[in-house]
Amino acid sequence: MFYPVHSVKVMVVDDHPLVLESIRQLLKPHFTIVGLVQDSSQILPRALEYKPDVILLDACMPGLSGVALIKPLKKLLPTVKVILVTMLAAAISISEAFRAGADGYVLKQSASDELREAIDRVLLANERFLSQRIDAEVREALEYEWFRPRSYSSELTGRQREILVLLAKGRTMKHIAQQLDISVKAVESHKANITRKLGVHSTSELVKFALARGITTLPKD
Repeated sequence: MFYPVHSVKVMVVDDHPLVLESIRQLLKPHFTIVGLVQDSSQILPRALEYKPDVILLDACMPGLSGVALIKPLKKLLPTVKVILVTMLAAAISISEAFRAGADGYVLKQSASDELREAIDRVLLANERFLSQRIDAEVREALEYEWFRPRSYSSELTGRQREILVLLAKGRTMKHIAQQLDISVKAVESHKANITRKLGVHSTSELVKFALARGITTLPKD
């Protein structure tokens, strides 16, 4: 389906008025801004009222996860495209967003450079959009399917699973050591054993495994 650019209707959702206004100013020369929504309780009714083509959705609304709203929005408006606009850059955050049905993922710090392209890509080209500022290893982990090597074994210990989850959340070796109250050398040893068991060689491959197996959860910080 072809959309004349100025006929594209965009609804913007964010709990910060300044963010709403800055996005409106950025996009109004190119698209029709049909609504700015600050109150999370109004997202679904306003979406039904405005019937936008694209919803720009803050991932962290007070008391409500933007990711949790994607499926209800898609059920309400089956053709709508949802682009998350967020500060969260961890692989698991992005993976959960796309699993929930997001069409695009834009970091707030690059919104001024990428929002227009994101809308063009998800709506006009029917492609998924992922912010260019996402770490290269995370992009690789999300864009390429994880395949089980011949030496693959899923028999990880509880401690190894803990470390794998933290690696998937983007934690550094030092941070993991502090959180688990063990030495950095111990973390490195556990990581080496994990990679050996899984038959992989890089952090991005570990993240692919964690996402493929669904053993991670969304970060709460």
